[in-house]
Amino acid sequence: MRHLRFLTLVTLVASMSLANAPAGRGADDAPPDWRLPAAGASVLRPFEAPAHEYGPGHRGIDIGPADGAVHAPAAGVVAFAGTVVDRGIVTIDHGGGWVTSVEPVAATVTVGDVVSAGDPIGELSQGGHSLPGTLHVGVRHDGEYVNPLLLLGRVPRAILLPCC
Repeated sequence: MRHLRFLTLVTLVASMSLANAPAGRGADDAPPDWRLPAAGASVLRPFEAPAHEYGPGHRGIDIGPADGAVHAPAAGVVAFAGTVVDRGIVTIDHGGGWVTSVEPVAATVTVGDVVSAGDPIGELSQGGHSLPGTLHVGVRHDGEYVNPLLLLGRVPRAILLPCC
């Protein structure tokens, strides 16, 4: 499992370096130009990768304080805007396998809307596991959750694990 996580990280870092690649050399798979979806917010709860696909973890980050408008973290197309269980969620497909979801949000966008980075997509709402005034942000690449801080250039401190 550690080997798989290491390969995933290496693949992600390699794909991030493609952001400046010339056209025709994999630039379409580059991560989006990404920013936090709430102005002035900071990370209150970090990403915690699960040990396996169905294991416990925190598949995103919680940011706050957030008090009002929620913005698109990167350009893309709204893939989902609605309620799941007890909270509003907006999901944006950025292309190249990159997808961002934010919650809880009272959406002001609808499925199919094209958004640019920083465009308003809704208002902070309540529900889910996040504390009032906080926003949960999850990012997936090709269906696998990744640490959103990697897209902000805030790579967490490396932790060396014992070998074998």
